[in-house]
Amino acid sequence: MTEKEQQQIFEEWVGQYKILIFKVVRAYAFTTIDREDLFQEIAIQVWHSIRVFKADAAVTTWLYRIALNTAFKWVRKERKHYEAKESLENVERTLEENKIPIDERLAWLYEEISRLDEIDRSITILLLEGFSYKEIADTIGITESNVGVKISRIKKYLILKSKIINHGI
Repeated sequence: MTEKEQQQIFEEWVGQYKILIFKVVRAYAFTTIDREDLFQEIAIQVWHSIRVFKADAAVTTWLYRIALNTAFKWVRKERKHYEAKESLENVERTLEENKIPIDERLAWLYEEISRLDEIDRSITILLLEGFSYKEIADTIGITESNVGVKISRIKKYLILKSKIINHGI
């Protein structure tokens, strides 16, 4: 594969599937700067993976794998620096909230998704994207039945949290 062919594939994939990548980014990075950093990390990994893509899976499944694995590594790396950045994140989050009006329900959902562990967060994103249990299992690397159990638990958790918010309990 020539570099020009790699560039064409990269531009096509990122252009066509950037929403997919942004969903992962939003679930794992919570400030504008962090989102930009994570998106860039994912883009770099996509670039490097193009040459080894064998079309055994759908492009979307491949990209989710790359995005999620990159996000996992990025989160681990960022945890080390979290305390030093915490005070600035609060300021930045306040500025973001004043810029863009967001549906409160969607903001709540993303906030709750961000509280899930890495695997549950990934499963939730893939489920919301419309992936089948089999596709989720293949992407995450767990069994289909395990995906079903985890989705059931995630739904129960979100329903419980929703009831607590709505009833003020």
